[in-house]
Amino acid sequence: MFKGLGQMGDMAKMMKAAQEMQQKMAALQEEMHSIMVEGESGAGLVKATCTAKGELKSLDIDPSIFNADDKEVVEDLILAAIKDAQSRASDRAQEEMGKLTEGMGLPKDMKLPF
Repeated sequence: MFKGLGQMGDMAKMMKAAQEMQQKMAALQEEMHSIMVEGESGAGLVKATCTAKGELKSLDIDPSIFNADDKEVVEDLILAAIKDAQSRASDRAQEEMGKLTEGMGLPKDMKLPF
């Protein structure tokens, strides 16, 4: 009558694979909070560290740039370092996601919600 489980067996495999991917994505989401990346500006005079999720964690400013006359330059360097760190965080998140999707047999450049 059913001629075996054919398509039902395939559906069960797909459901299991989807569940595994969901678990791996949840684990990766948690891991993104502990992966740190650093951005910099002014040849390293200002450094910003953030998580792979883009959350700013620290800012390191070389004391040699503190001069009242250079206030705008310092502000620009700080913003540039933060933007660089956030850009690197985004790249790192995509890299980690690529590893996950490739490991699941999906295209490495497949964009999944993050």
